[in-house]
Amino acid sequence: MPRSPKVPLASTEPPRVGDTLAALRQAQALSLDALSRKAGVSKSMLSQIERAQANPTVAVVWRLANALGVPLGDLLASAPPPTEPAITVVPAHATPSLRHPDGACELRILGPIDLAGQFEWYALAIQPGGALESQPHEAGTREHLTLLTGALDLVSGDAQQHLLPGETARYAADRPHAIRNPGTVEATAWLVVVHAG
Repeated sequence: MPRSPKVPLASTEPPRVGDTLAALRQAQALSLDALSRKAGVSKSMLSQIERAQANPTVAVVWRLANALGVPLGDLLASAPPPTEPAITVVPAHATPSLRHPDGACELRILGPIDLAGQFEWYALAIQPGGALESQPHEAGTREHLTLLTGALDLVSGDAQQHLLPGETARYAADRPHAIRNPGTVEATAWLVVVHAG
């Protein structure tokens, strides 16, 4: 992702994505109503974001990127990076998470937003019988999955692998891929996504 010149900002300054969001929405001929339905974000919130009257959370930016079918980095390309303190602590309650509608899978977003689209890492929890199924990422993207507890079945294209606690699988993510819990207890893992440079 291209880096903007350093601009002094408070470290709590959220990303400003309004102009980029409006341009991407208009390029796809989507109304505010249509994008609101696709992303699960209220029309009034979308309007405020586009007019720079509100700044979205990481989870909202994630939902918008998914709804628009673009990498997270595309929405953040024009956002200047904030000035970082020597140590930043993100409280547990402030860590964004994505939960599958059926509640069987949860991804906690551990990576900072300015690395989205380059290098991302997550805490993954999948309930028995649950799955995280993904469409192909951009060419050359690799994922690294380290199983902490439980058991997981991994599929990447035509390849399959069963994982036990402590094992790490490294696999191509530029093809359809899925992580499934075949067991009877919750499975937890670290998931790292390295996008092609």
